[in-house]
Amino acid sequence: MSEHKHYPIFVPNQEEQDRIIIPDENGDENLFDVLFTFDVPETDRSYVVVTPVEEESDQSGDDEEEVFAFRYEENGDEFKLFPIDTDEEWDMVEEMIDTFGEED
Repeated sequence: MSEHKHYPIFVPNQEEQDRIIIPDENGDENLFDVLFTFDVPETDRSYVVVTPVEEESDQSGDDEEEVFAFRYEENGDEFKLFPIDTDEEWDMVEEMIDTFGEED
């Protein structure tokens, strides 16, 4: 079992929740709340963890929140998302999500 480092998690200010729009495979735009971002200096990669913004009427009453993660690159005003490619990356992201959940 590999040992993962704990990287700093950057959480948006709750008063000004960061939101991003991500188009799906059909081109429909979906709004997501940014839960947190983190950087991995060893790989020089950055990651963002998001959850869909749901309408009040869509709340089903369960406590489980759907969460998505992406690698991202930011260049000035340009923000590009990339899928997470490897099992190692997914393991690291899942550990960060678990850490975030414990702190929350």
